[in-house]
Amino acid sequence: MNTPPWVAMLAQWPGATWLQSSSTAYLFVNAAHILGIGLVLGAILPLDLRLIAGRGGEPLRVLAPWLSRVGAVGVLLAILTGAWLYTVRPVDYLHNAAFLYKLALLALALLNVAWQHTGTGMQAVYAGRSVPTAVRVRAAISLCAWLSALVAGRWIGFL
Repeated sequence: MNTPPWVAMLAQWPGATWLQSSSTAYLFVNAAHILGIGLVLGAILPLDLRLIAGRGGEPLRVLAPWLSRVGAVGVLLAILTGAWLYTVRPVDYLHNAAFLYKLALLALALLNVAWQHTGTGMQAVYAGRSVPTAVRVRAAISLCAWLSALVAGRWIGFL
């Protein structure tokens, strides 16, 4: 597989060279990445499980918007810090099958989030009504996609 020249140039970006030369900087960016992942999983998995169970009502009406926002903050933090960590060894990561699987799974998870939140089903949940079947299905897809992305991310270091 040919590597585009711009990929190798990412390793020369000042932020990348800083992480390459400072184990402390790398530690903190990596910790922020893990925090982002924790926020995503800590917010989205309980929400998905609750949606799959199909129980609407007041608690879900209150929790769903809040957990969605916490999950969104986690996604943003994880993507920003993950992109930064990628610049440390961009060529290696581009040729790592687990990394590519992780990107595909993240794309699936994010597309599913967009699908879930642009449909009318979540509006019903936010209004305190019962959880539609389509929302349950997308919650199950979400659960599987986020957990699979987590496993793929851990797998990167083993290839």
